[in-house]
Amino acid sequence: MKIKFLIFIVALLFSISKVKAQDPIFTQFYLIPETLNPGFSGSSEAPYAGVLQRIQWPSLDLRVETSYAFASFWLEEANSGIGFNAISQTESFNDYRLQQFNVNYAYRVQLSDEWFFRPGIEIGWGFKDFNFQNLLLEDQININTGVNSPTSIDPLTPNTTVNYVDISAGMVFNTRNSWIGFSLKHINRPNISLRDERNEPLEMLLSVSTGYEIKLLDMVDISFLPNEAKLIATGNYMRQGRFDRLDIGTIFDFERFLAGATFSMDVFDRTENSHVLTSINPFFGVRITDDLRFGVSYDVNTSNIGRTNGVYEFSLTYRFTSRYEDCYGCPTYIK
Repeated sequence: MKIKFLIFIVALLFSISKVKAQDPIFTQFYLIPETLNPGFSGSSEAPYAGVLQRIQWPSLDLRVETSYAFASFWLEEANSGIGFNAISQTESFNDYRLQQFNVNYAYRVQLSDEWFFRPGIEIGWGFKDFNFQNLLLEDQININTGVNSPTSIDPLTPNTTVNYVDISAGMVFNTRNSWIGFSLKHINRPNISLRDERNEPLEMLLSVSTGYEIKLLDMVDISFLPNEAKLIATGNYMRQGRFDRLDIGTIFDFERFLAGATFSMDVFDRTENSHVLTSINPFFGVRITDDLRFGVSYDVNTSNIGRTNGVYEFSLTYRFTSRYEDCYGCPTYIK
């Protein structure tokens, strides 16, 4: 039993190092930028809510499922946005589970006739959990009675749950049709070690995102295009520890339907066996009503990781009608 436990710990430590270095990420960040930056809280200047569901590598034993739910509100009198979000992630390989609840606040500052500045902060409470209940150690076995004890005094037995406070901050500069945002997550570097006597600070996550939208009729004169048809170019660079990722792509918004693709790349610190382009991520969306939007994306793996069956992601968002619908400072790309 000792050997079995030690093998499990070795596998667990490998998994922890991977989890510690990489936060949950979403392909459809351009639809729900709150996943990246608390500065986007309330940026639609109307009540806005939604959910994201991500299923990663369903054909492998490393299947990862991530759920995200959010709601944000705009307080015009206070020139502020507030938001709430919850995230849950599970991994099949080691019964790992992450759950976290966050509260966001952002303030709008008008810099010029066109530009706005939105600094934001996020404070959250989270816990990481590993399922050790299924382990049976040597000192739990009683050969004489044939009854196994539910507890162990083995010094290697770790805690099953880690609780922590998490603080993040960000800022967004935007006009009605463009934005650039910067965020830094885990500023306080919370300790996520399963051992009481150890300190394993969570790596900070840097994100730089940008986007620009343009009406298609300003580029081409095609009579069958809807008047409000748009092209949205977007990009996001993230770095956490020695891991980084760059996503760039375009989305075509034909009012009722949306379609496009992003490309995910490993920019720096690649090994000789790694790839620059790691996945191609087509996206399709539909506006069920003027305010209700559904989206689905599929990440096509381009590396040699094996037959993973890709990554599926589903989103559903609703933007409530607001009396500030035509406000000049509202970024239109998330409507």
